[in-house]
Amino acid sequence: MDVNSKYDLLIKNVRIVRPLAARVESGDIAISGGKIVSAGPQVKAEAAKCVVDGKGQLAFPGLVDAHMHTGIYSPLAEDALTESRAAAQGGVTSSLNYMRTGQYYLNKGGPYEQFFPEVLDASEGRFYVDYAYHPAPVDSSQIGEIPMLIEKFGVTSFKIFMFYGGYGLHGASNQQHKFLMIRPDEKYDVAHFEFVMRGVTGAMQAFPHLRDAISLSLHCETPEIMAAYTKIVREEGKLTGLRAYSAARPPHSEGLAVCIASYLAHETECTNINLLHLSSRKALDAALAMAETFPHVNFKREVTIAHLVLDYDAPTGAYAKVNPPIRAREDVEYLWEKLLEGKIDWVCSDHACCRHELKLDREQPKEVFLAKSGFGGAEYLLSALLTEGRRRGLALNRVAELTSWNPARRFGLPSKGDLAPGFDADIVLVDPDQSFTVRASESPSAQGYTPFEGLELQGKVTNTYLRGELIYDDGKVVGEPRGRYLQRPY
Repeated sequence: MDVNSKYDLLIKNVRIVRPLAARVESGDIAISGGKIVSAGPQVKAEAAKCVVDGKGQLAFPGLVDAHMHTGIYSPLAEDALTESRAAAQGGVTSSLNYMRTGQYYLNKGGPYEQFFPEVLDASEGRFYVDYAYHPAPVDSSQIGEIPMLIEKFGVTSFKIFMFYGGYGLHGASNQQHKFLMIRPDEKYDVAHFEFVMRGVTGAMQAFPHLRDAISLSLHCETPEIMAAYTKIVREEGKLTGLRAYSAARPPHSEGLAVCIASYLAHETECTNINLLHLSSRKALDAALAMAETFPHVNFKREVTIAHLVLDYDAPTGAYAKVNPPIRAREDVEYLWEKLLEGKIDWVCSDHACCRHELKLDREQPKEVFLAKSGFGGAEYLLSALLTEGRRRGLALNRVAELTSWNPARRFGLPSKGDLAPGFDADIVLVDPDQSFTVRASESPSAQGYTPFEGLELQGKVTNTYLRGELIYDDGKVVGEPRGRYLQRPY
């Protein structure tokens, strides 16, 4: 081979941040055919077609954002385009999205055998980053489709929204069959959750070679407690804003749901369980207690960057409404305490773009109970984690584990999450000394606002590479969408 064409791309003079490593090493990253060939000692510039000077910046593996929602409030094809641009700005190169039938998303019910191809068709050619989906079985017939989704579409992760038993996306509902678009005789309740778990366990037994990649994620909140406390909070009228919303969906509702989910996992031998966006001390303590009680269940614990940065006195108010709610500062600091102890497995964005014109009620914009739930934030995931983490002594290599390595391992992406030979050349360059103020106007998201507005962050993403191709460069998303569907294991 001609020495001048040995590598397609050579990124020189970077500090390589690898997960599981003891320290950050200075060196070069050589790429060929979309894969990393070497990452470490210096490589001669003459060996590459293209050479980039990394200027001593940090090089992280591309982020694997394990929890996103694309197409929830806008048509999927539109949302994929704008929100994957925001992801690329934040260093995300793999976007793992929750998806279900029913209202929102495609606004359709029915079997996944018909529904999921429509999801893939709407996604094709619309993502700037690689992408995958975690479907939620919302009726009994969809439980039977779990093996088909694994075998035909490479879907290995599934979800349960526990609070949908008596709630819609934004509040209490007594017509859940209409919201979820299921038959009136179907029940989305604890029994349904049990049978979903049994379906996932059956799939793990049917596909033993995929067992480690198959998992079930749960949004843990109990609708009965939420309904009762929402009524109390609204009738008393003592609390407003995010404080009221947190009280209406209290932390013990989260903790109780974690315990229910964990016992069901034990009962059904569903051993790969992901407890999503734990937001409070009570929820996290319950999760840790359940891990001790059922050591044979491989629990993973997730937190979002919003729950690590914002508290319920955030000046952006109802713009920060999300499920589960933003909590008290004491809860935020407890999440950090346990993260630093190694009790959190990954940090995600829970990015769900809700456009400005939809987010708040036009007549009562400050009324949190009338606001829509969810917001974007993938573009700030890495910078915010670095900013808050470095204040608390969080090691850079641990950041790479929390944002890339751990979610990639859990969700069947063995070629993602590290800067090592054979891995996809998904690379993020970060200037650790560059500070910036979060401004929604500078994001390519279609949202038009951010609950992180005005935050001062240090550590800015300057370049994002997807499989060796530059997709974000110094403030601009570049090129055409080249994201691929990640049929897992990928």
